[in-house]
Amino acid sequence: MIVVNGSFRLPPDRMEQAKPAMQRVIAASLEEPGCLAYSYAVDILDPGLVRVTEAWADGSTLARHFETPHMQAWKQEREAFGMTDRSITMHAVKHSTDL
Repeated sequence: MIVVNGSFRLPPDRMEQAKPAMQRVIAASLEEPGCLAYSYAVDILDPGLVRVTEAWADGSTLARHFETPHMQAWKQEREAFGMTDRSITMHAVKHSTDL
């Protein structure tokens, strides 16, 4: 399994305007084969900070995700909304345990 964690920033005054685009990319990603989880969360203490959490069956499904039409659209939309400080990390998980 591949787990993706990260964050990006949007100007707080653009957040409401960006939410429909974020909802579209999340919904479309969740429909992709191999997508186990996909979410964005606005940080409560830092309203311009969006946290990213994803889980994918494997690296090939994640690679295909980046080529989808909805991700291509999101790349353009997020630039238009003023995204900055994008920091995303992929982790290969060989074992996990419920706590």
